[in-house]
Amino acid sequence: MKLSRARLALVIGLAGLLLLVAVILSPMLLMSMPSFLGSGGAPTDCEDTAQVEEASDSAASDIPAEYLELYKEHGQKIGVQWNILAAVGKRETDHGRSTLPGVQSGTNYAGAAGPMQFLISTWGGKARITMSSTFNGYASDGDGDGVGDVYNPADAILGAAKMLKRNGAPENVRRALFVYNRAWWYVDQVEEIARKYAKSGDLKVPPQASEDCDEPLIEAAPSDVVARIMQYALAQRGKPYLWGGTGPDSFDCSGVIYAAYQSVGLRIPRTTFGQWPFGVKVLEGEEQPGDLVFFNAGPGTSADNPGHVGLVVSKGKMLEARCRLCGPIKVTSYQARANRIGFTRPLQNPDVLAQLEKLQNPTL
Repeated sequence: MKLSRARLALVIGLAGLLLLVAVILSPMLLMSMPSFLGSGGAPTDCEDTAQVEEASDSAASDIPAEYLELYKEHGQKIGVQWNILAAVGKRETDHGRSTLPGVQSGTNYAGAAGPMQFLISTWGGKARITMSSTFNGYASDGDGDGVGDVYNPADAILGAAKMLKRNGAPENVRRALFVYNRAWWYVDQVEEIARKYAKSGDLKVPPQASEDCDEPLIEAAPSDVVARIMQYALAQRGKPYLWGGTGPDSFDCSGVIYAAYQSVGLRIPRTTFGQWPFGVKVLEGEEQPGDLVFFNAGPGTSADNPGHVGLVVSKGKMLEARCRLCGPIKVTSYQARANRIGFTRPLQNPDVLAQLEKLQNPTL
């Protein structure tokens, strides 16, 4: 059957109109398509450790196998990007292969030593330190022999990871690198090397304050009161550390916990020194969200007088405001932290129990 010219024109016109509508709507349909149908965003990694980055072909061919394993091991242990560690090792001594003074023995013209080029004063005052002795520095025992040897790759790489972490990594890598060697050209060179070592060509950083990470933590809280304490505390992530700070713009370690409890109408001691004896002691392994974890850290502190505290948000994780140069308030691991001395539960203190009773029964 032959179509008239008028009908043929009408059919062609309708087809064109339908095609135009499809072109207009297709981006909208793609934007609203559920992620499980494809091309959805990658899920947020809520772990505290620096995101795992695969080694590029360049890294595999350039970094000695022993060093590559140490960079990855100690980077994961401390929580800094392994490729940043590796880039520092490359820039400083070509992963220990340099024959310049100070790499295998002695020091260079600036007083630096070992594969990661620590100043001896920064390491702890001498090149080889017995770890059971008292010292002030980054000397570390990466191979378990009881000695922090600045010329030992395992020890030096672990010490470098600690120094980078102490000064802002993994969140603020540029600041951490600038403290390591105070020159911005050095920072730029290390970051360029680190990108070449990463298969993705990027410097991955764990999230600071992703809402995707909050809900599971809060939902797992043992009570509504703890959930509200955690909700306040987690909302402070990304804010700076300030000694003596209790908010709202900055906090110190005990200040953010004090403010979090205060946000639900509960008063606990303001300082770490006061918070330690206040809560009921909790055995390790029995801690739960809302508890406090304490560390022997800082001047004038001891095993019976801790100087640092974090808020437990899940098993092995705490929210902490650590120090001015340690990066912003964040969720981090307490299991990998040295000098941990114990846990307490402020909610079991008799005074807090009375406050809770009053809040639940205002007429009492």
